[in-house]
Amino acid sequence: MSDQPSQTAIVTGAARGIGAAVAERLLADGMSVALLDNDAEALSVTAKRLSEHGHVHSAVTDVRDPESVDAAVASTREELGDPTVLVNDAGYIRDNLFHKMTLQDWDDVMNVHLRAAFITTHAVTPFMSEAGAGRIINISSIAALGNRGQANYSAAKAGIQGFTRTLAIELGRFGITANAIAPGFIDTDMTRATAARMRMDFDDLAKTASKQIPLGRIGRPDDIASVASFLAGPDSRYVTGQIIYVTGGPTV
Repeated sequence: MSDQPSQTAIVTGAARGIGAAVAERLLADGMSVALLDNDAEALSVTAKRLSEHGHVHSAVTDVRDPESVDAAVASTREELGDPTVLVNDAGYIRDNLFHKMTLQDWDDVMNVHLRAAFITTHAVTPFMSEAGAGRIINISSIAALGNRGQANYSAAKAGIQGFTRTLAIELGRFGITANAIAPGFIDTDMTRATAARMRMDFDDLAKTASKQIPLGRIGRPDDIASVASFLAGPDSRYVTGQIIYVTGGPTV
């Protein structure tokens, strides 16, 4: 991919948190970036801010809907060019203990994580295949190893890992790499929502978590963005099918 004069990245869940941080980093790397999110107001604010750092296109998108995704990809191609990088970051939580979890809770989380990742990847890989190069970066989670109150989220994030490895096997012959990042405790709105579910003050939860992390602090969105930058760039051209845990310490 280093021989290509320009890169166009699509980042889902880009209105805030990890997605916004990844988009900002890829802009700093010289890429044009399409921001996809279903929150129109937050997306507008982020797009305005990031437009000061590079060429940005934003599209209000329901990543669970193929037509919505196809429209976003079409507008991205028109505004920025064919996508060469895809970052699947769109996320959603409906936490509860398993015996209290509803089928709707399960389906909603699976759809935003697994169904959406399939749809967006399916929409961009034809252009990557034609170009003979591409980067797919899926955001998993340490929760893939299991986490109390998150049977749906844990299963979805584990599914993302299997999806990623299979993409690497099948798409390698087209010059497309597929890798996943599995963040640990990161300071995001979603993590703060988890603290609220646990009826804990976020700062107290973060302090408790930090004591269990070898590096002694919780993560920041830019910690994940740095790894995404590597996976999207030329130095990772022989890295594919990998799950990189970004947790501040070893995983069990």
